[in-house]
Amino acid sequence: MSHSRTRALRPLATGALATLALGLVACAPPGGSTSTDGAEGDETAEIALTCGEDDVVLSAYLETGFPLPAALAEEFTRQYPNVTFDIREDQFAVITQNAPRVLQDSPPDLMRLPQMSELATDGLLLNLDPYAEAYGWTDWPESQLQQLRVDDEGRRGDGPLYAMGLSYSMTGVYYNKALAEQIGLTEEPTTLDELDAAMQKAKDAGIVPIAQFNGGATGGLAFPLQALMASYGDPAAINDWVFQKPGASIDTPENLAAAEHLQGWIDSGYFSSDVNSLDYAQMMSRFMGGDALFSFNGDWEAGNFDSQAPGEFGFFLMPPLEEGGQIGAMSAPNTFGVSAFAENPDCAAFFLDWTATNDEARALTVEVGGSSPMGAVGAFMPPVEEGTTTAATLAAGDIIGEADGAMDFIANATGAIYAQSWTPNLQKMVAGEQTPEGLLSSVQADYESQVGN
Repeated sequence: MSHSRTRALRPLATGALATLALGLVACAPPGGSTSTDGAEGDETAEIALTCGEDDVVLSAYLETGFPLPAALAEEFTRQYPNVTFDIREDQFAVITQNAPRVLQDSPPDLMRLPQMSELATDGLLLNLDPYAEAYGWTDWPESQLQQLRVDDEGRRGDGPLYAMGLSYSMTGVYYNKALAEQIGLTEEPTTLDELDAAMQKAKDAGIVPIAQFNGGATGGLAFPLQALMASYGDPAAINDWVFQKPGASIDTPENLAAAEHLQGWIDSGYFSSDVNSLDYAQMMSRFMGGDALFSFNGDWEAGNFDSQAPGEFGFFLMPPLEEGGQIGAMSAPNTFGVSAFAENPDCAAFFLDWTATNDEARALTVEVGGSSPMGAVGAFMPPVEEGTTTAATLAAGDIIGEADGAMDFIANATGAIYAQSWTPNLQKMVAGEQTPEGLLSSVQADYESQVGN
């Protein structure tokens, strides 16, 4: 791929020209190429729907602890030997803090993205609309792409496409089957009361009820908090807030009830005493080691459980207040973007399309990632063994889809809200220095100062 082609695509990433790609009608077969009119009709920005035949090194900035991207990269190189990967990994908290600088100063071809609104409006992410049109991503269910769109005011859910998912992930509740049997939990909880009762039984038996991380700049108590929000309120209202809809607020009576429920779990000792110092890897080590009954986490760990501890862990969606009530779950693409200054944007886009359309790639997404692949309705899905953790997570994804209960992560509302507001306030709640009321009012105030609502 020529440097001139890369440079010609870069203007499409800017907010001023974002609407240009929306009118694209050009298409080309895989391995072909297409072109779009320039901003003023006097420049042609060509894109190649291939990685070509020359040697290419794709730079990738990934999150530690998640094997799927590296597994996909290895399979891609096996199929396309001229393409290799230069992979750098950091914890998500580090990526969150460093994203603007990395995208500008050492631009990766592929990057695991934190909240993307400011990154898009600041011109740091490549507008992927030309590729979406050319590859046919626009024919996929719009729900897969909605969360990856950003308008010119930084609001998500509409506008140009600035990212793509390697999979469509979802969160819920993992449980240790042996510990569940030990306390007489023979069926998965169907109401919050049943879940609470199981936690108390675990605590009475000397078992930590919940393995969760809450240390560092990106704490994990946001996972159970948002799950409780879905039990008490409407998941659509959460999406309105995350997508920065005018007038949206996180400080509502329903969310207060959810935060108070979480406070009850804290006060009851359902989390380990050192939860505020645990990072994600430590949480996973303890949970897989049999130290806790439950853990709020995502389907991206299902393949890990099936390979490292087959048959030992189950998964269920957060139960509603009453049996048969509304359900919801964090469900979002495992988001990757391309720097607006990337050296190999065409090849990066080809890789993203390959992850959703190639049978081997889709199989890896399910088997290693435990998640549903992106892509068209009816696309290939590998067989999954009944009774596995992966089978449970995929079945739960179908339930959320039918219930229209998918929510984006509350930490994605702004670029700073996770590290600067949710995490410190939740850490203060654990330490007895913050109340549920104070948590929500503080986060809402920070949100309004950042988005101008």
